[in-house]
Amino acid sequence: MKRKPIYPRRHLAALGLPGALWVLLFVGGSLYGLIATATGTVDPLLFQPRPAWNPLNWGVSTLGQVGNSLLPPAGLYWPAVSRTLVFVAIAVAACVLIGYPVAYFVALRARRSKGPILVLLVVPLLVSYMLRMLAWVGLLAPDGYVNRVLQELGIVGGPVNWLGGRPSTVVIALVYGWVPYFILPLYASLERLDRRYLEAANDLGAGRVRTFLFVTVPLSAQGILAGVVLVGLPMTGDFFTNDLVSGSPRTSMIGNVINVYANSITQQVTGAALAFWLLVFLAVLLANYVRSSARAMRAVTG
Repeated sequence: MKRKPIYPRRHLAALGLPGALWVLLFVGGSLYGLIATATGTVDPLLFQPRPAWNPLNWGVSTLGQVGNSLLPPAGLYWPAVSRTLVFVAIAVAACVLIGYPVAYFVALRARRSKGPILVLLVVPLLVSYMLRMLAWVGLLAPDGYVNRVLQELGIVGGPVNWLGGRPSTVVIALVYGWVPYFILPLYASLERLDRRYLEAANDLGAGRVRTFLFVTVPLSAQGILAGVVLVGLPMTGDFFTNDLVSGSPRTSMIGNVINVYANSITQQVTGAALAFWLLVFLAVLLANYVRSSARAMRAVTG
């Protein structure tokens, strides 16, 4: 006998309607405005954008020119694109190396300390991202605590100009700002891990290392992927972190280029076109993640 659902489908649809309308109005409206600006024209006298609100009037000339400028090896924006990919790849890898041991310990090893550790992980998220980055500016200043500690330990002979356009500073700041967002979804994935698989691996003679490599890591793969997506996509479009801890053209990322054009009176159409292509790139990555998650869900549910 087929069981009657506890909540009728129409009730669930009614509960989701306010959120759907919110997303459609503010997210969908913003995206449509971006596309209208990127496919519009420029006022010949004032050089200000004329968005093409009617899809029939959309033009792709600016999108084509900007798209070609993003391609290697001679594209105008390719240095910023390649730099962004390298910075994000290193920062995401660092988040995995730092975040996985923390999430693993909290989910599978910590007992009495689990609550306090989770509080320590969540507390930074209650503080504005801007304020947390501004705190690093003070720490990395020539007379900041970082230089003081390094000099006291004899690692450096004098103050290091950490804020003078160093790629390492940008990557470290990205890792610091986003690593909590990697740890929390991975912790949730590891917390739901069926311990019977670990016990079975031990019963079959697998040691801790083999159990971790061949059982724990594969079973937490979706959690790792979710964390990578959650931190990697925002990092790709981030401009504030780079501007704050570097501000140098040598470390400029694609988000910084878009921000410069968006704040320009005469280059907003180009900025919108750059943002459009960045959106397309991130949408492709997100679609692959959704497809992978759906495939993993089907494998679990049969």
